Amino acid sequence: MNWKSVRRFSLVALASLGLAACGINSVPAAQENAKAKWADVEAAFQERANLIPNLQQIVLSSAEQERETLNQVIEARASATRPEIQVDGDDLSDPAAMAQYQQAQNTLGGALSRLLVSVERYPELRSQENFGRFMTQIEGQENRIRVAIRDYNEAVRQYNTTIRTFPDTIGANIIHGAEPMVPYESVTEGAEVAPTLDMGVGGTASGADAGANDNTAEQPAAAANN
Repeated sequence: MNWKSVRRFSLVALASLGLAACGINSVPAAQENAKAKWADVEAAFQERANLIPNLQQIVLSSAEQERETLNQVIEARASATRPEIQVDGDDLSDPAAMAQYQQAQNTLGGALSRLLVSVERYPELRSQENFGRFMTQIEGQENRIRVAIRDYNEAVRQYNTTIRTFPDTIGANIIHGAEPMVPYESVTEGAEVAPTLDMGVGGTASGADAGANDNTAEQPAAAANN
């Protein structure tokens, strides 16, 4: 290898290192990682929605008083799974799209937990094998949702840090036109408290509620309330 070839090779190597240091590779890598983690979040929420028809059959056969609350769950599930509110990887920088998706999931989580708080007060329902199996499934699913959201938020944090940190910010802004991604945020304060429930049997009940499905941090009484 002659001197000119060595010099050319050295220049190419230095240029490659320079480009890599300017976010040419790190920015899209961080972006794709966040998109993959978001896909896990969507899948976890969809799996929760897929469990609800099982609960529908259980409640319809065992707790006539809770039909209205069950209808709220069914309506919230339909809203939360509408194609037009789904957030794909290209919309993760859109706060409005993320807020709409979060609101739909929060509404479903709140309706579901209110129903579970009320129907668990029926001893004959709690003793059913199907109901016990459902509670185990929903508890496990809520845990998967929490983990998926935690991992997504961490990936978003890493991506947002990358596009703001020198020298990656050069490639992020000049070449990729990168914009910050939106994390999945907690629900509003107080949403974890369930309203007083009319049990339809001459009394009321109240209890802790997972509310609007705050899956980014603590999840109160996972099995009973989600």
